Amino acid sequence: MTPEQSVPAGIDVSKPNVARVYDALLGGKDNFAADREFIAMAMAQTTPDAPLAVRANRAFLRRVVRFLVGQAGIDQLLDIGSGLPTQGNVSEVAQEVNPRAKVVYVDNDPVVCLHSKALLVDSTTTDIITGDIRRPEEILRDPTVRGLIDFGRPVGLLLLAILHHIADSEDPAGIAAVLRDAMPSGSYLAISSFRMPGPELPEIRERTIRVEKVLAENLGTGRWREDEEILRWFGDWELLDPGLVPLAEWRPFVQGPARKNDTYYTLSGGVARKP
Repeated sequence: MTPEQSVPAGIDVSKPNVARVYDALLGGKDNFAADREFIAMAMAQTTPDAPLAVRANRAFLRRVVRFLVGQAGIDQLLDIGSGLPTQGNVSEVAQEVNPRAKVVYVDNDPVVCLHSKALLVDSTTTDIITGDIRRPEEILRDPTVRGLIDFGRPVGLLLLAILHHIADSEDPAGIAAVLRDAMPSGSYLAISSFRMPGPELPEIRERTIRVEKVLAENLGTGRWREDEEILRWFGDWELLDPGLVPLAEWRPFVQGPARKNDTYYTLSGGVARKP
C-alpha cells in the first residue's frame, strides 16, 4: 500500500506539508507526491542544499539528546514540533543511553501522530499527542504529557526547527516564555532555527530572502530571524558553551572544520539551562 492509499480520511495530501517535506528530505517513506514535487522545485530554484539542512538539524538533535540524557542526567524529554519519527528520533537516541528515559512528542499534524502511534512500542515510556505550539498551555496540561512528564523534576524541552514556522504576529517569544516558565529549575531548553545571515554575507543573505519567499508561498510558513531574536527565546536561562552557533559547531562528535555552505550560515542552535 502506498502512502497515498493509506492516508486517513480528511487529510489533504495535495499540498506540501512541513513535517512530510522534512521526512522526504531525510529519505523517509511517510510523504506524498506534493511534498516531493515541492522539494524538487525548491532545490532547482533556490535551495539545492536543502537535504544538508535537514541532516544538519537531525545531527544536532542527536548530539543534544545524548548530552541531555548522558551528561546532564535528564530522563524526561518534551519534543514539541517533533515531525515524523524518522531514524535517529529523540526516543531512539535517549533510550539507547537510558532505557528508562521518557519522551513525549507533540505535533499538530494528524498524519504525523497517526504514523507515530503505529511505530511506538512502549507507551509507558514514549507517547505522542496532537498539539499546536501556538497554544502552549494546552500542551502543558494535556493528560498524556502530565502522565509521562513530572514537572517537579528537570525536563529537557526540545524546540527544534519549530519556532521559525511561527509568524511574528503569533509571538514566538511569548510562546517560548510560557513553556520556559512551566519548567522547573535544572531543566534544559534546546532550540534550532533558521537564521538570517548578516550583512557581511550579502550574496547568501539575498539567496536566503528568496528561499524565505518560496517557503511562504508554498508551505505557508518559514521565517529566517536575526541572532538577537533567536537569543530572546532562551530568556534568562544560562546559555551553554559554545552559545548560539551554526548547528555544525555545537559540540560536534568529530572535531575539524565544518563545510561552510549556505546551510552553515542559515541554521543555528543552542542549549540553555534554567538556574
